[in-house]
Amino acid sequence: MAGAGDAAKEYVAGSVAGIAQVVVGHPFDTVKVKLQAHNTTAYGKVYKNAFHCTSRILLEEGIRGLYKGASSSFIGIAVESSLFFGTYSQAKQLLQGNYEDGRPHLQVIIPSAASSGALISCILTPTELTKCRMQVQGKDVMHGARYSSPLDCAVKTLESDGLRGLFRGGLATLFREAIGNAVFFCTYEYSRYWMHKYLDSPRFSSSSHFILAKDIGIGVMSGGISGMAFWTSTLPLDVAKTIIQTDPDPHLSRNPFRILSMRQLLPGSTVLRFLV
Repeated sequence: MAGAGDAAKEYVAGSVAGIAQVVVGHPFDTVKVKLQAHNTTAYGKVYKNAFHCTSRILLEEGIRGLYKGASSSFIGIAVESSLFFGTYSQAKQLLQGNYEDGRPHLQVIIPSAASSGALISCILTPTELTKCRMQVQGKDVMHGARYSSPLDCAVKTLESDGLRGLFRGGLATLFREAIGNAVFFCTYEYSRYWMHKYLDSPRFSSSSHFILAKDIGIGVMSGGISGMAFWTSTLPLDVAKTIIQTDPDPHLSRNPFRILSMRQLLPGSTVLRFLV
Protein backbone atom coordinates (compact mmCIF):
# COMPACT_ATOMS: atom_id res chain seq x y z
CA MET A 1 0.00 0.00 0.00
CA ALA A 2 2.96 2.31 0.60
CA GLY A 3 3.79 2.15 -3.11
CA ALA A 4 0.19 3.04 -4.01
CA GLY A 5 0.28 5.96 -1.56
CA ASP A 6 3.53 7.26 -3.03
CA ALA A 7 2.11 7.00 -6.54
CA ALA A 8 -1.03 8.91 -5.48
CA LYS A 9 1.16 11.68 -4.08
CA GLU A 10 3.02 11.89 -7.40
CA TYR A 11 -0.26 12.26 -9.33
CA VAL A 12 -1.54 15.00 -6.98
CA ALA A 13 1.81 16.81 -6.87
CA GLY A 14 2.05 16.66 -10.66
CA SER A 15 -1.41 18.21 -11.04
CA VAL A 16 -0.60 21.08 -8.65
CA ALA A 17 2.73 21.66 -10.39
CA GLY A 18 0.96 21.81 -13.76
CA ILE A 19 -1.47 24.49 -12.57
CA ALA A 20 1.39 26.54 -11.10
CA GLN A 21 3.26 26.18 -14.37
CA VAL A 22 0.38 27.71 -16.34
CA VAL A 23 -0.11 30.60 -13.90
CA VAL A 24 3.56 31.59 -13.99
CA GLY A 25 4.65 30.42 -17.42
CA HIS A 26 1.73 31.04 -19.80
CA PRO A 27 2.67 34.67 -20.64
CA PHE A 28 6.18 33.52 -21.58
CA ASP A 29 4.66 30.70 -23.62
CA THR A 30 2.40 33.15 -25.47
CA VAL A 31 5.40 35.23 -26.51
CA LYS A 32 7.28 32.09 -27.55
CA VAL A 33 4.40 30.81 -29.69
CA LYS A 34 3.90 34.18 -31.42
CA LEU A 35 7.61 34.37 -32.25
CA GLN A 36 7.59 30.80 -33.55
CA ALA A 37 4.48 31.31 -35.69
CA HIS A 38 5.14 34.81 -37.06
CA ASN A 39 8.94 35.02 -37.28
CA THR A 40 9.44 31.86 -39.35
CA THR A 41 7.44 32.83 -42.43
CA ALA A 42 8.81 33.74 -45.84
CA TYR A 43 7.67 37.34 -45.30
CA GLY A 44 10.25 38.22 -42.68
CA LYS A 45 10.03 38.93 -38.98
CA VAL A 46 6.90 40.40 -37.39
CA TYR A 47 8.64 40.96 -34.05
CA LYS A 48 12.19 42.20 -33.47
CA ASN A 49 12.66 40.13 -30.32
CA ALA A 50 10.81 38.78 -27.27
CA PHE A 51 10.65 42.20 -25.60
CA HIS A 52 9.17 43.80 -28.71
CA CYS A 53 6.61 41.00 -28.94
CA THR A 54 5.62 41.39 -25.28
CA SER A 55 5.22 45.17 -25.57
CA ARG A 56 3.09 44.78 -28.71
CA ILE A 57 0.79 42.32 -26.96
CA LEU A 58 0.41 44.57 -23.91
CA LEU A 59 -0.25 47.68 -26.03
CA GLU A 60 -2.74 46.04 -28.40
CA GLU A 61 -4.47 43.49 -26.15
CA GLY A 62 -3.54 44.28 -22.56
CA ILE A 63 -2.53 41.75 -19.94
CA ARG A 64 -5.32 39.40 -21.10
CA GLY A 65 -3.47 38.99 -24.38
CA LEU A 66 -0.63 37.22 -22.57
CA TYR A 67 -3.09 34.66 -21.17
CA LYS A 68 -4.87 33.76 -24.42
CA GLY A 69 -5.59 30.04 -24.55
CA ALA A 70 -4.83 29.63 -20.85
CA SER A 71 -8.08 27.82 -20.04
CA SER A 72 -7.19 24.88 -22.28
CA SER A 73 -3.70 24.87 -20.75
CA PHE A 74 -5.11 24.71 -17.21
CA ILE A 75 -7.06 21.57 -18.10
CA GLY A 76 -4.46 19.98 -20.35
CA ILE A 77 -1.35 20.62 -18.26
CA ALA A 78 -3.02 19.74 -14.94
CA VAL A 79 -4.04 16.35 -16.36
CA GLU A 80 -0.80 15.94 -18.29
CA SER A 81 1.49 16.74 -15.35
CA SER A 82 -0.48 14.50 -13.01
CA LEU A 83 -0.38 11.60 -15.48
CA PHE A 84 3.23 12.19 -16.43
CA PHE A 85 4.76 12.35 -12.95
CA GLY A 86 2.59 9.47 -11.74
CA THR A 87 3.42 7.14 -14.64
CA TYR A 88 7.09 8.14 -14.58
CA SER A 89 7.31 7.32 -10.86
CA GLN A 90 5.58 3.96 -11.31
CA ALA A 91 7.63 3.02 -14.40
CA LYS A 92 10.83 3.92 -12.57
CA GLN A 93 9.86 1.76 -9.58
CA LEU A 94 9.06 -1.12 -11.93
CA LEU A 95 12.38 -0.85 -13.79
CA GLN A 96 14.47 -0.19 -10.68
CA GLY A 97 14.73 -3.96 -10.19
CA ASN A 98 18.13 -4.91 -8.82
CA TYR A 99 19.38 -1.32 -8.62
CA GLU A 100 19.21 -0.67 -4.90
CA ASP A 101 22.35 1.46 -4.56
CA GLY A 102 20.44 4.75 -4.52
CA ARG A 103 22.21 6.01 -7.64
CA PRO A 104 20.35 7.14 -10.76
CA HIS A 105 20.64 4.78 -13.74
CA LEU A 106 20.17 5.80 -17.38
CA GLN A 107 18.69 2.39 -18.26
CA VAL A 108 15.90 3.14 -15.78
CA ILE A 109 15.40 6.88 -16.28
CA ILE A 110 15.39 7.08 -20.09
CA PRO A 111 12.70 4.45 -20.86
CA SER A 112 10.55 5.62 -17.90
CA ALA A 113 10.65 9.28 -18.94
CA ALA A 114 10.43 8.68 -22.70
CA SER A 115 7.43 6.31 -22.45
CA SER A 116 5.61 8.65 -20.05
CA GLY A 117 6.35 11.59 -22.35
CA ALA A 118 5.02 9.70 -25.38
CA LEU A 119 1.86 8.81 -23.43
CA ILE A 120 1.03 12.38 -22.44
CA SER A 121 1.57 13.65 -25.99
CA CYS A 122 -1.89 12.23 -26.77
CA ILE A 123 -3.38 14.68 -24.25
CA LEU A 124 -1.08 17.58 -25.07
CA THR A 125 -1.61 17.64 -28.84
CA PRO A 126 -5.26 18.84 -28.94
CA THR A 127 -4.89 21.15 -25.93
CA GLU A 128 -1.75 22.75 -27.34
CA LEU A 129 -3.33 23.10 -30.78
CA THR A 130 -6.22 25.16 -29.36
CA LYS A 131 -3.84 27.08 -27.09
CA CYS A 132 -1.45 27.97 -29.92
CA ARG A 133 -4.22 29.02 -32.29
CA MET A 134 -5.68 31.28 -29.62
CA GLN A 135 -2.25 32.75 -28.89
CA VAL A 136 -1.28 33.61 -32.48
CA GLN A 137 -4.44 35.55 -33.27
CA GLY A 138 -3.89 39.12 -32.21
CA LYS A 139 -6.24 42.08 -32.15
CA ASP A 140 -6.19 42.02 -35.93
CA VAL A 141 -6.53 38.37 -36.91
CA MET A 142 -3.59 37.17 -38.98
CA HIS A 143 -4.43 33.49 -39.46
CA GLY A 144 -7.77 32.01 -40.43
CA ALA A 145 -11.03 32.41 -38.53
CA ARG A 146 -11.15 34.23 -35.21
CA TYR A 147 -11.82 31.98 -32.21
CA SER A 148 -13.73 33.34 -29.24
CA SER A 149 -12.45 30.67 -26.84
CA PRO A 150 -10.44 27.42 -26.80
CA LEU A 151 -13.74 25.49 -26.94
CA ASP A 152 -14.84 27.51 -29.99
CA CYS A 153 -11.46 26.76 -31.57
CA ALA A 154 -11.84 23.02 -30.90
CA VAL A 155 -15.39 22.96 -32.31
CA LYS A 156 -14.43 24.87 -35.47
CA THR A 157 -11.40 22.63 -35.98
CA LEU A 158 -13.59 19.54 -35.68
CA GLU A 159 -16.11 21.00 -38.14
CA SER A 160 -13.48 21.90 -40.74
CA ASP A 161 -10.88 19.12 -40.33
CA GLY A 162 -12.55 16.37 -38.32
CA LEU A 163 -11.00 14.57 -35.37
CA ARG A 164 -7.70 14.25 -37.26
CA GLY A 165 -7.47 18.03 -37.30
CA LEU A 166 -7.37 18.21 -33.50
CA PHE A 167 -4.30 15.97 -33.50
CA ARG A 168 -2.40 18.02 -36.07
CA GLY A 169 1.19 18.27 -34.87
CA GLY A 170 0.92 15.02 -32.92
CA LEU A 171 4.15 13.55 -34.30
CA ALA A 172 6.16 16.65 -33.38
CA THR A 173 4.58 16.67 -29.91
CA LEU A 174 5.38 13.00 -29.39
CA PHE A 175 9.05 13.49 -30.36
CA ARG A 176 9.31 16.61 -28.22
CA GLU A 177 7.86 14.98 -25.12
CA ALA A 178 9.68 11.64 -25.44
CA ILE A 179 13.09 13.17 -26.14
CA GLY A 180 12.67 16.24 -23.95
CA ASN A 181 11.47 14.43 -20.86
CA ALA A 182 14.19 11.79 -21.15
CA VAL A 183 16.73 14.64 -21.19
CA PHE A 184 14.88 16.48 -18.39
CA PHE A 185 14.80 13.58 -15.96
CA CYS A 186 18.34 12.40 -16.71
CA THR A 187 19.55 15.91 -15.92
CA TYR A 188 17.27 16.21 -12.89
CA GLU A 189 18.10 12.85 -11.30
CA TYR A 190 21.86 13.14 -11.78
CA SER A 191 22.16 16.81 -10.74
CA ARG A 192 20.00 16.16 -7.68
CA TYR A 193 22.03 13.07 -6.75
CA TRP A 194 25.42 14.78 -7.00
CA MET A 195 24.25 17.91 -5.19
CA HIS A 196 22.94 15.78 -2.34
CA LYS A 197 26.14 13.74 -2.26
CA TYR A 198 28.23 16.89 -1.98
CA LEU A 199 26.04 18.75 0.55
CA ASP A 200 25.39 15.67 2.71
CA SER A 201 29.10 15.40 3.51
CA PRO A 202 30.23 16.01 7.14
CA ARG A 203 31.74 19.39 6.24
CA PHE A 204 28.25 20.93 6.10
CA SER A 205 25.84 21.62 8.95
CA SER A 206 23.27 18.97 9.89
CA SER A 207 20.78 21.36 11.55
CA SER A 208 17.12 21.09 10.58
CA HIS A 209 17.12 24.62 9.11
CA PHE A 210 20.10 23.82 6.90
CA ILE A 211 18.55 20.53 5.76
CA LEU A 212 15.29 22.28 4.79
CA ALA A 213 17.12 25.08 2.95
CA LYS A 214 19.37 22.50 1.28
CA ASP A 215 16.43 20.42 0.01
CA ILE A 216 14.63 23.49 -1.33
CA GLY A 217 17.80 24.82 -2.96
CA ILE A 218 18.62 21.49 -4.59
CA GLY A 219 15.06 21.20 -5.89
CA VAL A 220 15.13 24.69 -7.40
CA MET A 221 18.61 24.30 -8.90
CA SER A 222 18.10 20.83 -10.36
CA GLY A 223 14.65 21.76 -11.67
CA GLY A 224 15.96 24.93 -13.34
CA ILE A 225 18.93 23.17 -14.95
CA SER A 226 16.67 20.35 -16.16
CA GLY A 227 14.17 22.79 -17.64
CA MET A 228 16.93 24.48 -19.64
CA ALA A 229 18.16 21.07 -20.80
CA PHE A 230 14.62 20.16 -21.93
CA TRP A 231 14.20 23.26 -24.09
CA THR A 232 17.76 23.20 -25.43
CA SER A 233 17.17 19.68 -26.74
CA THR A 234 13.63 20.17 -28.07
CA LEU A 235 13.28 23.80 -29.22
CA PRO A 236 13.55 22.97 -32.95
CA LEU A 237 10.80 20.34 -32.58
CA ASP A 238 8.65 22.83 -30.66
CA VAL A 239 9.10 25.39 -33.43
CA ALA A 240 8.00 22.79 -35.99
CA LYS A 241 4.99 21.85 -33.84
CA THR A 242 3.83 25.46 -33.59
CA ILE A 243 4.18 26.00 -37.35
CA ILE A 244 2.24 22.80 -38.12
CA GLN A 245 -0.56 23.64 -35.67
CA THR A 246 -1.01 27.31 -36.59
CA ASP A 247 -0.35 27.47 -40.33
CA PRO A 248 -3.66 27.91 -42.23
CA ASP A 249 -2.53 25.71 -45.13
CA PRO A 250 -4.40 22.38 -44.73
CA HIS A 251 -1.92 20.64 -47.02
CA LEU A 252 1.14 21.62 -45.00
CA SER A 253 3.38 18.65 -44.19
CA ARG A 254 2.99 17.23 -40.68
CA ASN A 255 6.51 15.86 -40.68
CA PRO A 256 8.43 18.11 -38.21
CA PHE A 257 11.81 17.40 -39.80
CA ARG A 258 10.52 18.36 -43.25
CA ILE A 259 9.07 21.58 -41.81
CA LEU A 260 12.41 22.48 -40.23
CA SER A 261 14.19 21.75 -43.49
CA MET A 262 11.68 23.72 -45.60
CA ARG A 263 11.84 26.76 -43.32
CA GLN A 264 15.65 26.44 -43.08
CA LEU A 265 15.41 26.08 -39.31
CA LEU A 266 17.48 22.96 -38.81
CA PRO A 267 20.67 24.64 -37.51
CA GLY A 268 20.19 25.30 -33.80
CA SER A 269 21.66 28.78 -34.05
CA THR A 270 19.01 29.77 -36.61
CA VAL A 271 16.18 28.37 -34.51
CA LEU A 272 17.37 30.25 -31.44
CA ARG A 273 18.06 33.47 -33.32
CA PHE A 274 14.46 34.61 -33.75
CA LEU A 275 13.67 34.08 -30.06
CA VAL A 276 16.15 36.69 -28.81
